[in-house]
Amino acid sequence: MTDHGPQPVERQLPTEEARDLLALVRDLVQREIEPVAAEEEEAGRFPREVFRLLSASGLLALPYTEEFGGGDQPYEVYLQVLEELAAARLTVGLGVSVHTLACHALAGYGTKEQQAEHLPAMLGGGLLGAYCLSEPSSGSDAASLRTRATRDGDTWTIEGTKAWITHGGIADFYTVMARTGGEGAHGITAFLVPGDAPGLSAAAPERKMGMKGSPTAQLHFDGVQVPDARRIGDEGQGFAIALSALDSGRLGIAACAIGVAQAALDEAIAFTAGRRQFGRPIADFQGLRFMLADMATQIEAGRALYLAAARLRDAGLPFSKQAAMAKLFCTDAAMRVTVDAVQLLGGYGYTADFPAERYMREAKVLQIVEGTNQIQRMVIARHLAGAESR
Repeated sequence: MTDHGPQPVERQLPTEEARDLLALVRDLVQREIEPVAAEEEEAGRFPREVFRLLSASGLLALPYTEEFGGGDQPYEVYLQVLEELAAARLTVGLGVSVHTLACHALAGYGTKEQQAEHLPAMLGGGLLGAYCLSEPSSGSDAASLRTRATRDGDTWTIEGTKAWITHGGIADFYTVMARTGGEGAHGITAFLVPGDAPGLSAAAPERKMGMKGSPTAQLHFDGVQVPDARRIGDEGQGFAIALSALDSGRLGIAACAIGVAQAALDEAIAFTAGRRQFGRPIADFQGLRFMLADMATQIEAGRALYLAAARLRDAGLPFSKQAAMAKLFCTDAAMRVTVDAVQLLGGYGYTADFPAERYMREAKVLQIVEGTNQIQRMVIARHLAGAESR
């Protein structure tokens, strides 16, 4: 491991409050996350205490309104916080993004009564959320999901299995998409399910190549009963709610990807500056300098792209196409940058003594989650062709 820490990114932030917020995040990262990130990832430990600290600090509520305990920050600020967290440990950055995704349905489509009852605890009460859309046989084709909710009076009974659930088995609440009507997108409804609901259980976490500290598991719904007061939005509106959440969630993944890429670049710069061969630092060799220059350019381009999409969202303008572009470009860039970082470290990059190999393994999943990059290309192409559906 090099002695040189990452240099703070020069950020264009809209307010002095936002600058203070980023300074707070960097301080928290240096004290609570970075020192143990490698050890805890290797051991597969989930940093639940860190998430409690983030909640108490208001960092799990940044893009939501103050009315229910949110931070009332624009997305362009929230995403840069995510980037800083992901650069320190992707398990934390992605976990915050998933929690924010899980709160989106209630914050955007719940009634005032539902929001007043649940949002304060979800946003600042130390709770952790998860988002349940994918299933074993419906990943990219999410509209074909089979988990079913059947109504009897004021109670819904949910039966089925959800797959690839980040925080599966440890979350305090789940935003669940279930079929309440016929086939296709219009037969799906959203529900807010407590993590301790009778009949809800989790399988053993998946054994993954990266993000070992973040549990990903199947969830089984065996007669889980949910009152109609926990239905979010109208019956049949669930898939539209899910897509709305994913547009914002894709920006979170893009920011996390740039965070991982930035961490890999910082490590590569520090290593090549300190490693000497042929009597001089290897960073003096033009071939390696060009690799570093390309890495830095991809990161800056990705950051600009996700921030441009975020500013559209903050202005209340359509941003679905730009979110897909940002997710596609930033995650592909993170994969290229982390592979190059391993190459620049040579044999050391292939060992677990340096974080470059961890960054490379983590970058891969970002090309897959919340819509594979092949799906992002489909979304972008449909926008370009003028199609209304996705």
